[in-house]
Amino acid sequence: MTEKTYHHGDLKNALIQAGIEILAKEGVAGLTLRKVARRAGVSHSAPYAHFPDKQSLIAAISTEGFNQLYTLLDAAILANTADPRQQLIAGTRAYTQFAIDHTDTFKIMFSSALEKEKEYPAFVEISQKTFERVVDVVRACQSAGVIRPGSPELLAVTIWGQVHGIISLALEGQIPHLVLGEHSIQEIVSFALGQMLQSQ
Repeated sequence: MTEKTYHHGDLKNALIQAGIEILAKEGVAGLTLRKVARRAGVSHSAPYAHFPDKQSLIAAISTEGFNQLYTLLDAAILANTADPRQQLIAGTRAYTQFAIDHTDTFKIMFSSALEKEKEYPAFVEISQKTFERVVDVVRACQSAGVIRPGSPELLAVTIWGQVHGIISLALEGQIPHLVLGEHSIQEIVSFALGQMLQSQ
């Protein structure tokens, strides 16, 4: 096999992508840096320039996933600054679409694959930043009378939990075909969100 040449951070991204593919097919137990190197087409020692062990690779995958998710969420929210209700709806759509478009990464981000997340400050920072963005929208919705009063953090977890749960059920093929045959994941999530919002 001819070793590929990477420049300007491409190797790190190639290793991350290879790691995602292996995790999706074989799980954490099947992930090794040697396999990642082989899939990326580089020498066995190449991954160690970026990742000392497989946990650091999983952390990088999760961190990059959250960076992408935050960018999408933020753009959706900023596009609807005059309407908090629409901010929440648009943010939920962006979250759902990210899960559909990047299913393997999405599953890794919210799995137990990363064992000691507090050891990876970049991951902790972006995951907290993403949650805080959701809390900000919940607060705006409360001020507008769209969401009932109460702890914005608890309400954010409640909304996120329901949306995430529906998406996870769909991705795992656990939603009845009768329902998915008539409604898209986006439609099901939108319906659930509508049940949680105050009528105006």
